[in-house]
Amino acid sequence: MRQSLRRSCAACAKSKSSCDLRTPCCSRCIKRQVECAYANEPSTGPATSGWQNAASTSPLDGSGTLTNYRFGSLDPFDSYPQTRLPREHVQRLIYGFLHKIAFQYYPLDLNATSNPFLVSWWPLALGDPALFHVSLQTACLDEELLAQKGFQTSELLMVDSVALLRRKVEYMSLAVQDGTMNSVITLATIEFGKGNIKVGEMHVNGLKRLVDMRGGINAVRQTSPLTARMVSWVSMLIMGHPQFETQDDFGIGDGIPPIPEWQFDSIALDDQLFDLSTIEVDYAVNNIFNRLRNIFQRARNIPLPATQLHDLTCFVIHRLLLSAPATAIPPPSPMTESVRYGIILYMFIAQGPTYYSHAVIQNTIVVRFMEQLEHLASTRVYDSLDVWFAAVGLVASAGTAHHGWFMKRAQDIAAALQMGNFGDTLTHIKAVLWLEKPQSEDLFRSHWDTIFDFKDQSVLPDLSISVSSYSSSVEFI
Repeated sequence: MRQSLRRSCAACAKSKSSCDLRTPCCSRCIKRQVECAYANEPSTGPATSGWQNAASTSPLDGSGTLTNYRFGSLDPFDSYPQTRLPREHVQRLIYGFLHKIAFQYYPLDLNATSNPFLVSWWPLALGDPALFHVSLQTACLDEELLAQKGFQTSELLMVDSVALLRRKVEYMSLAVQDGTMNSVITLATIEFGKGNIKVGEMHVNGLKRLVDMRGGINAVRQTSPLTARMVSWVSMLIMGHPQFETQDDFGIGDGIPPIPEWQFDSIALDDQLFDLSTIEVDYAVNNIFNRLRNIFQRARNIPLPATQLHDLTCFVIHRLLLSAPATAIPPPSPMTESVRYGIILYMFIAQGPTYYSHAVIQNTIVVRFMEQLEHLASTRVYDSLDVWFAAVGLVASAGTAHHGWFMKRAQDIAAALQMGNFGDTLTHIKAVLWLEKPQSEDLFRSHWDTIFDFKDQSVLPDLSISVSSYSSSVEFI
């Protein structure tokens, strides 16, 4: 191993694997329970040059941006890319990213030895100045939001991040790298969170071109699952609608693929389950409903891993939104659209926030859901499906101005079906579409208990909470 640059431990270097350089033991060695030794010593020599031949004595140009930074160059002592921040500040931000941001971004895996932001993203960032700056920026924003003293440092990191990215995209081989795509989608979420919607959308449009250059989102997924997942999911949250197609039910196509369980044969369903075939629902939506119910039934015996649930959620929401008619003559059935938006909201609830808050797009879907429910026949006799609609709406609208509307609807349904407690309600909900998960029942129970606890059903408390639009929009979860 070279003495001039500490880029990996001995074990990672021998296996030619990425090393996150964590001390006293890197994540890969922890996972494999092997000795982790950094055999090489720090050097005081000059940083190594990357793809750029012309060396620069200073990474800063006249405007103070890192336009002449040499990709691949690392701090000779700390083995991470140079920045304009003091060393102590950089190390604090690194600590924040590794111990907090990584798990907020990816709550699907809270294990430090397997979380992809620690074992995949971070090793890339150590050798990619643009991604390193972007990663620091997420930790810096978190600090500044808590301090409430402005965003001076994160703005500086933003300027340098953009300058470094511009240099990368000039070269196709660098533009299509995972690090570049990770940087762009993260910058897009930051701009979107700050309210710079057009800038965020501009980043997404540029990113889609990079995906096309890689052969499509499924091609990216074959080599970089984390990048593909984050790009497809977050781009939808920012743009408000899917940016990539899905594969068909048999996994054919270059779009977002279904999980293997999607193609499993149907299992015998409980006679007590609600029969969707008794109502008019278009085939595309009915097909998704039945396949989901089949997967959820199997999950009672073999629970879905969190990452697989995310893949399922991404596929289902993309498929349902892509098949939603923009304009149709005759107009689509209100029942079909109610089921469509009900499933979308339920999948958001079942998965929970990942990478970035989905509050904005979820609120949009809640409004569409309400519009379709209002169009259902006024003479309709309530059944389990109506209870499920109300339950999903209550949870999805919590903390918004729409929550009271669902509270009133749930009150009417509870009275019509003579439901006296949450146990009665849960029976109806599980008869429609339900994924068994820890704390799921508690999440729904809190809203229905409020309804049943108040004897005067004509006056219900408003469970909406005041949410700061700015603080909630920039929250990375």
